[in-house]
Amino acid sequence: MFIVVLGSAAGGGFPQWNCNAPTSRGIREGRIRAKPRTQASIAVSRDGENWLLINASPDFRQQQAAARQLWPREQPRHSPIKAVLLTSAEIDHVAGLLSMRESQSFTLWATGRVHDILAENPIFGALAPDYVTRRSFDLGKPWDISGNTGSLGLTIEAFSVPGKVPLFLEARNRDNLAGGAEDTIGLRVSDGRSSFFFIPGCARLTDDLRQRLKEAALLFFDGTLWTDDELQRQGIGAKTGQRMGHMSIDGAEGTIAAFHDLNVQRKLFIHINTTNPVLDEDSAAHAAMRRAGWEIAEDGMEIRL
Repeated sequence: MFIVVLGSAAGGGFPQWNCNAPTSRGIREGRIRAKPRTQASIAVSRDGENWLLINASPDFRQQQAAARQLWPREQPRHSPIKAVLLTSAEIDHVAGLLSMRESQSFTLWATGRVHDILAENPIFGALAPDYVTRRSFDLGKPWDISGNTGSLGLTIEAFSVPGKVPLFLEARNRDNLAGGAEDTIGLRVSDGRSSFFFIPGCARLTDDLRQRLKEAALLFFDGTLWTDDELQRQGIGAKTGQRMGHMSIDGAEGTIAAFHDLNVQRKLFIHINTTNPVLDEDSAAHAAMRRAGWEIAEDGMEIRL
């Protein structure tokens, strides 16, 4: 199985266009050792020819151009992306769909809840039904994912994780910002020989998640913030990580502590916010993360299982 990390940052990318916090300012001015990142998305293939895109980032056009595996191979039009799978309806997971509207066939997979949200916005009607087939799935039931040319040879199991409704729906859901079971999901992706987990957003590690992830071979996990009050302490905003639906990496309730006894073989943070000090490769936060056995995903990273 082939995995390509197309983007590894949270919404806004790194550096975020309007952010002048220490990490963003530092990378712009060349004062810190860090790598630019686009918004989180990965591509997966069993055979290296037919690809599943997981989340359609606003940076899709840039990411596709940088990933040779996703270039057209036939004339006059072609794409090796046969299917797209969404883990939520957040803008940084769906906006890239609008860059895939040029009469190209693929299958769009999402929960019924996410499909309903997309259907409310007429702009997504640009994904003409003559070309884009929209299909939903049940949580907790593995299925053989298919694209416009048939099976991709991958089995997916989707499961609910603690999270939050999309930012643009918060006003409508003031009494239940956490949303329902289908608002935020994680994935187990398998090709029959190997498997990995992809969870780019998660508010807490439940007992069910602990059991699922124990001794996993590979995990991509929410790395949005280093501390829960990161935005507050940097004077950027009033929201905590928990308010935004994300665990923090550090602290007694953080991801490093929560995973210390789960024996996950390879652990990578993805969806990393522009304010997160772990992006600075010479920082104390980065060193602490590495000592704990974690890595941070990088744009262009290729993994073969």
